[in-house]
Amino acid sequence: MKRDGRSFDHQTLEAITADGGRARAGRRGSILGHRVLRFSRTTIYKWLAAAAKPGIGLKALVSRPAPGRPRTLSPRQEQQVLPLINGRDPRQYGLDFGLWTRSVVASLIERKFGVRLGLTAVGELLAKLGLTPQKPLQRAYQRDPEGDREMAARNISGHRAAGASGRRRGLFLGRVGISRGHRARQTWGVKGQTPVVERPGQRQSISAASAVNSKGAFWYCTYQGGLDAELFVVLMRRMMRHRTKPVHLVVDGLPAHKTALVKAYVASTDGLLTLHFLPGYAPELNPDELVWSHVKRTGVARTPLRKGEKLKDKVEAQLAALKKTPRLVRSFFMAPSVVYITDW
Repeated sequence: MKRDGRSFDHQTLEAITADGGRARAGRRGSILGHRVLRFSRTTIYKWLAAAAKPGIGLKALVSRPAPGRPRTLSPRQEQQVLPLINGRDPRQYGLDFGLWTRSVVASLIERKFGVRLGLTAVGELLAKLGLTPQKPLQRAYQRDPEGDREMAARNISGHRAAGASGRRRGLFLGRVGISRGHRARQTWGVKGQTPVVERPGQRQSISAASAVNSKGAFWYCTYQGGLDAELFVVLMRRMMRHRTKPVHLVVDGLPAHKTALVKAYVASTDGLLTLHFLPGYAPELNPDELVWSHVKRTGVARTPLRKGEKLKDKVEAQLAALKKTPRLVRSFFMAPSVVYITDW
């Protein structure tokens, strides 16, 4: 069986050709190379002819590096691509699309350096620069992150000063909708045969609200449908049941939180409950959002419902377990986005 020299690396092939070159005794050498080294006679004759050149000898059989196709962009230009992309929006350069794709990057490179790269070359360049395709987080363009954080910090400081006696408790309220629909992302299967993942056909959904503070306190309830002013008052009544200490409740700017009905209920508590609002378009300033992110990552999203299981029972069981883990609740206040909250 003949060998294919293309299957060897440069170092191995160089050693083999050197052995063949040393046996350059005319026909005897070609036969030896053909039988022992198991290469074709044509290949052996090429080695012998190269080694027989005067003044060169076996040096002609030394392997040479294969440089490959030269770079289209210089190393310096390649490094300039990273700051052009990282943390920037394509629309800043007059491009139409708001996400970085290989074709958009290729258009930018052509505009900046006058070089047109193919999609494969752009993908290799992005990987070389340490960039990977990722799903972006959504942020409202109206936001002022630094201003929002400073405003929230001032509000929290003012509320804490108002309750300096230690009798007041601060809580951050959040809500979420959870659906039974478990979406299978990716799995392994035989090529050409799409795997089938069984899931319950009947759709279930549940809404939930919770309130947390930096001490590890956790309150929750579940309900059906969307949140309006009437339902929000019902939830606040549930939360305030059996409470004797005044509560600062921090909520987002949902219109249902600011209605006359809600204001009337808050006033009826005679200072036992006060509402305070986070800046608009800044859900990351609410630590309760981290609670629901954790619930969705570790609950129904990880273990879809089985036949006969109820979504409400499963969600309430997870929230009950979370209530018994104040250490986990306190850990949500360590996220960089909510470090402005201290001892409240």
